[in-house]
Order: sequence, then C-alpha cells, then structure tokens
Amino acid sequence: MMKDKTIDSRDYLRNYQNDNKCTSLDAFIDNYPTHTAYSHVVTVATQALTPHLLSAVLLDLANYFSPASVRFHHLHKAFGEDVIQIRGTLRDSDNAEINKLIGEVSDRYAIDLGLQASQPSLSTPGLLVMDMDSTVISIECIDEIAKLANVGEEVAEVTAKAMRGEIAFNESLIHRVACLKNIPETALIQIRDSLPLMPGVQSLITTLKANNWKLAIASGGFTYFADYLKERLGLDFAISNTLEVKNGALTGEVIGPIVNAEVKAETITSLARQWQIPHSQTAAMGDGANDLLMMAQSALGVACHAKPVVNEKASVAIRRGHLHSLLYFLDE
Repeated sequence: MMKDKTIDSRDYLRNYQNDNKCTSLDAFIDNYPTHTAYSHVVTVATQALTPHLLSAVLLDLANYFSPASVRFHHLHKAFGEDVIQIRGTLRDSDNAEINKLIGEVSDRYAIDLGLQASQPSLSTPGLLVMDMDSTVISIECIDEIAKLANVGEEVAEVTAKAMRGEIAFNESLIHRVACLKNIPETALIQIRDSLPLMPGVQSLITTLKANNWKLAIASGGFTYFADYLKERLGLDFAISNTLEVKNGALTGEVIGPIVNAEVKAETITSLARQWQIPHSQTAAMGDGANDLLMMAQSALGVACHAKPVVNEKASVAIRRGHLHSLLYFLDE
C-alpha cells in the first residue's frame, strides 16, 4: 500500500482493522496517509505495541482528533517501550470530555496516552519540579512514621482525604504531625535509609540532566527525606516542611511556614525566574490534589499514578509506565 495524501484517515484505519495486512509498526507508519498541518500531538506509549492496538486507539479518538501523520517518538525503545507520536487536529475543545476519553482509552488498552497542544523540548534547558511522596518515592513518609507510633490507620485516612482534595492540606498536616509526638528521631533514620525510589526515576533524572535541565523537589513532606533525596539523586533544589525535634524525639509540631499547594506553585515561578527558564520549558509532576496548582503553573503538568481528580486536570497522565515516561511527552 502506497502513501495516499488524500485518503481519509478514518477510512484508512477502518480498512486496516478489516484488512490487517500491516504486521509491524514500521509498515503501519510507513503506509499511513501523511498530511502536514496539525494543532495537537497524541503520544502512545506501552510495551510491545501492535499496529492493531494503535489503529484501535486512533479510531476511538476519531470523533475528537483527526490524525495527520504518525511517526516514532525520538525516544522510541530507548527505555524499552514502543512510543508513537501522532500529529493531527483537534475537532472539539471540550477539555472535560476529551480528558475523560483519554482516560477511558488508556485503561481500555493498558497504555499511556497523552494529548498536547504544545510540548517542552528535551534538548533545550528546562525545569522539572516534582512532588516527593508517592512520586519520587513510592511511599508516604508521614504514614510510615505513623505506623511506628501505632497511629498508622488514623494518619493514613487523613492523608488519603488530603490527596483527594477533601480537606485543606494545612489542616491535615497539622493534625497528622500532632499524632507523631514523642516518636524518636532514630525512626526517621530508619525510614530514610530504606526509602523506595519510584521505578524510572534515575533514568528520568539522568536524561534530563544530560540535556541541562534543572531538577527540584517541592514537597508537603519533610526535609529529613527531601534534603536526603536532593543529595542522593543530585537534584538542584528541594523545599519541604521541617519537623521539630527536641531531646531526640518529635514534638508533634512543624517549624516555619507550611509547604502547601500555593508554595509549590510559587516554587515553579521563582526557580524558573532564578534560572532564566522560559515558561514553555517548565514541567511539574505529582500525584495528589495539592500538586494541581503547581501543575497549572507549569507548561506541562504530569500526573503520576495519581488520584482521579489529578489525572483529569493534568496536561498528561502516567497511568501505567515508570517515571521516565514523562520524557515521552517532550519534543526533541
């Protein structure tokens, strides 16, 4: 099948689904009708992607998105996944409906899927600000501390409500930290030394640093862990809350201003200004409701294995892949 620049993409996809002659991604992409004009980019990432799955995804999006060209992403197979970039035109501007559909299609085919009007460039210096708990690391540190004080269930319940945006973050933090009174500082050392890094975080950081990006943590968690991760991962900046310690034990108080959603958002702005990074080259990643302002303040807001409300409002969402999947939503 030769390239046909006039064939309707939906006809091509339906014919492909019925005919199924292309047995490889290379053949599918080589034969796909190609046009030049586009307004948005759809990124599809998963392991062992097939032409059948890719065409099914595009057909499911067809009422909203008209593909103009299909190509391999510049990081296709760099970390093991197949990554395809589809350029095209958005037919409808109902963001809520589109985001809902993106989530449904992602779940239907167990893929990571993103729709973007613009993308930061990997090869141009940029800024990534990350949440810490359940983003850079796979635990909530405050919940782990609480378990040692036998108040784990109580604190975890408040944490979950705060992450879903059901209660104010400052209120939830003060309540949870009060439950930690008299826990010995040695417990923090125990947790710090066994922090489980989220899969893909080192690949993400190494790749961004190689391209002169600045990297930071902005966390509603605690300096005891955030400052440690800054040094361990070679980050440029970290901001978080400080637990008060007296006589070798926690007092149940937080010292200084609380790092909440507003402070996280301001961190994006101030660091970009400090390092002279244009807004178009800023990105933020997190999993909870208190990360939404930070994401909205950046050019690219990435939800990472996040709560539903965060997936719906973020620019894109990593639902299946590891942290390095953020790189698939960057241009060359």
